[in-house]
Amino acid sequence: MMTILFDLDGTLLDTQEDLQRSVNFTLREMQMPEITQQQTRAFVGGGITKLLERALPKNEKQRLPEALALFLPHYQVHMNDHTAPYPGVLQLLADCRAKGWKTAVVSNKDDAPVQALCAQFFLGLLDFSIGRRDGLPPKPAPDSCYAALAALGASTQATVYVGDSEVDIATAKAADLPLIAVSWGFRDAEVLRQNGAAQIVENCAELWALLYEWAE
Repeated sequence: MMTILFDLDGTLLDTQEDLQRSVNFTLREMQMPEITQQQTRAFVGGGITKLLERALPKNEKQRLPEALALFLPHYQVHMNDHTAPYPGVLQLLADCRAKGWKTAVVSNKDDAPVQALCAQFFLGLLDFSIGRRDGLPPKPAPDSCYAALAALGASTQATVYVGDSEVDIATAKAADLPLIAVSWGFRDAEVLRQNGAAQIVENCAELWALLYEWAE
């Protein structure tokens, strides 16, 4: 039985606008310059702490704890304002379920919003989800992938990792998992290729075809 580990932000969910709005709320409160859509895309990939660290001006990095204290409660309230699954994602997950494949989310986003978002958008379509937790190194360390596989009773031999960034490429390599990179998220196909992605898909139809081929 095949298992598929999905990244969340930029892979299953388009979270860009809500992340940018919460970051810019934080920066306004701290009287700092706001970030653009392009910067948001570039800064996402290492979790909330890394996102804020990248968004803070170079001479203000020491104020990261203050930024986190502002960002987290704002994002908790507003993380569903504009976030939505990418086109075809719900059907893809339903098709995976129909085939009997196991599916899980492995994210660098804090675990609480990961659980909330997965419950909001993917109830009944995922077998497991895990975000950033204390004592668990963030991706690209493979620990969260291994935790998901253990929870699912799955092995690396029959597992595929799907993600949208250089962090995901490095994670799949560290976990010794085959990777399918998606180009609809926070990184375009050229960036993915430059970071070593060999299999890149442009939409969920292409992703499903490739998963089906591998399962056969």
